[in-house]
Amino acid sequence: MMELFTGLGLLLVVLLVFSLFSMKMPKGQMAMSGMADAAIASFLVEAIHKYILGGALSIPFFLEVGESAGSLGGVAAAILVPIRMGVNPVLAVSAGLAMGRFGILPGFIAGYVVAFLAPFIEKKLPEGVNIIASALVSAPAAYLAAYLVDPVVSSVLGQIGGAITVAAEQQPIVMGFLLGGLMKVVCTSPLSSMALTAMLGLTGLPMGIAAIACVGGAISNGVVFKRMGYGNTGNAIAVVLEPLTQAVIVTSHPLPIYSSSFLSGGLSGVVAAALGIINNAPGTASPIPGLLAPFAFNDPLTVCLALAVSMAAGLAGGMVVSGVFRRLSSVDRGAVPTVSLPGLGLSVRECAESEG
Repeated sequence: MMELFTGLGLLLVVLLVFSLFSMKMPKGQMAMSGMADAAIASFLVEAIHKYILGGALSIPFFLEVGESAGSLGGVAAAILVPIRMGVNPVLAVSAGLAMGRFGILPGFIAGYVVAFLAPFIEKKLPEGVNIIASALVSAPAAYLAAYLVDPVVSSVLGQIGGAITVAAEQQPIVMGFLLGGLMKVVCTSPLSSMALTAMLGLTGLPMGIAAIACVGGAISNGVVFKRMGYGNTGNAIAVVLEPLTQAVIVTSHPLPIYSSSFLSGGLSGVVAAALGIINNAPGTASPIPGLLAPFAFNDPLTVCLALAVSMAAGLAGGMVVSGVFRRLSSVDRGAVPTVSLPGLGLSVRECAESEG
């Protein structure tokens, strides 16, 4: 049980740090969006091409494409973070190309540093010279930043990933619910569950729990969007396919959406743990890769069963949560009684609303 609390406690600390960074640091939300973009560009491509098309279907070309993309998460982060923060793309690429040996989190930190350093140099020098000088400074500055943080980052994240793996092996059902719920909340939030699971290096059962939880929870999110009237049908479909695309709506209605995410993600995680779903593709904690990646490492019929039950859990969770919040909303509106006024075609409620 101690391993369970240790693993979840360390995971919550990581989530708290990223949340505070996103809210409090200059351009923190833009930087986090850049890291999410990097996770999609590298780990999503790796998951589909390397493990599905290359591994499961044995197509060597896609295997090489996926391996190449998955090995460059740090490069992608060091490029996309500064670009999201408004830096000249030439300077961002100069920083990114120096990140070949580093992972996504050191790349993220290096990109964030360069996003403030390179524009400062660019503004101080004459036009033409400034781009050259900034590019020459960006690469070593990015490399130095990544080099300094990499040992600490790798050690800490490795310990957290190891603690979560041990906890999932010792308490699979409990960990399935808690880890599945937390990962689906992260998947729905402006943070990136793909980047988080990749940084932690999750594989095996914990990654299987996270993947299936993101699929089941996505169904729940779609139900809540539709029944609560959040956006239109397109928004409901989009939040099922990729929750990050609906960050504005999610952050505007966090309580019902995150509640449905945790409940349905937790139930889906229990399903994954009970069926022993493993996933050795780190960074696939998102609805589409979470749907596909488990097929590369498990019996297809078992994966189909896990997905079907998790989707049913997501549907049920979405119905329950949306029903609760719709009832609460109707109670709030019910302070003014509805009484018909003959001959006027209006109710007391409508009159009160028109007066308001």
